Amino acid sequence: MEAAQARLRLSGCRVARLATADAAGRPHVVPVTFAVAGDLIYTAVDHKPKRTRDLRRLRNVRENPRASLLADHYEEDWARLWWARADGRARVLDDEGEAAEHIRRAAILLLTRRYEQYRGRPPQGPVIEIAVERWSGWAASPGTP
Repeated sequence: MEAAQARLRLSGCRVARLATADAAGRPHVVPVTFAVAGDLIYTAVDHKPKRTRDLRRLRNVRENPRASLLADHYEEDWARLWWARADGRARVLDDEGEAAEHIRRAAILLLTRRYEQYRGRPPQGPVIEIAVERWSGWAASPGTP
């Protein structure tokens, strides 16, 4: 799958899996909501219940900026299977100070436009930005929607 097609497929998904790793390379994968803006992807810590605000994904990005976002489509008809992935460098915008605050606000706006659940209660937590360096994907057949 070409990069443009991978970006298009991933952008159309409602949820994806964010993969990060700590400084020792221990992986961590979580489902996330997200918004794509060109070669940038944003995800935010929202109000859904969590055990702590010190999330492993945030700690991992601070220790090791390499991250991937994966979306896929499954059906019993395996001719319609596909996946798309974005690999890049992540940063926690809340750690970047005032210079990144306008980017954070724009990211929250993108997320609230994309998800109705955020319109009444926008994410208040940290925002992760992934600068995508590589889009990739696979489809069982070229015409798979």
